[in-house]
Amino acid sequence: MEAETLALAQEIDFSMWGLFGRATLTVKLVMLLLIAASVWVWAIFIDKMVAYRRARHEAAAFDAAFWSGEPLDELFDKLGPDPDGRAARIFASGMLEWQRSHRDDGRLIPGAQPRIDRSMDVAIQKEAEGLQKGLTVLATVGSTAPFIGLFGTVWGIMHAFVEIAQQQNTSLVVVAPGIAEALLATGLGLLAAIPAVIFYNKLSADSDRIVGGYESFADEFATILSRQLDG
Repeated sequence: MEAETLALAQEIDFSMWGLFGRATLTVKLVMLLLIAASVWVWAIFIDKMVAYRRARHEAAAFDAAFWSGEPLDELFDKLGPDPDGRAARIFASGMLEWQRSHRDDGRLIPGAQPRIDRSMDVAIQKEAEGLQKGLTVLATVGSTAPFIGLFGTVWGIMHAFVEIAQQQNTSLVVVAPGIAEALLATGLGLLAAIPAVIFYNKLSADSDRIVGGYESFADEFATILSRQLDG
């Protein structure tokens, strides 16, 4: 009997593909959903890391140009009203409002400073939304993937117990495959959730630092314009 049990156990494929192939349709769908979520999480992380690196390089290049001593009007003419860099777009929004606030005779329309500040605030908000786009997906996967995997595990274990009742055999060889298939769903859920939480925390912190740099620049730029307004 033990020899037959051992031979049966050796015939069972406990590889990932074997466990997936024996799983019920519901558990298979759960596994595929979690695999897709895991791929999506990594795709967002790689895309954001590239985007954040580009944003930092653009901000550093723009800061060097901004503080080079070149007149702001000439810098704005060189960049244009819709430059490529995020920091440059914030500067352009302020300069556009600055130019619109001048009358034909060269005098300023009253309330120029608040309008310039609001214009840059709106530009910062747009850039922040672009930087943070996709982070809600990471938060959602991080919070829901373990429960989706747990659902697959519960469903798989329930199916395993049904098979045990039908075969009227509580041998470990009969129980183990079903339990292993069910636990694979939990493992895939954690495989998707753990990176999602780590990536979300890192990318949120990076995004906050980049946006904080934009806000600091806007404050400095507003101070420069305020001096010219007072002058």
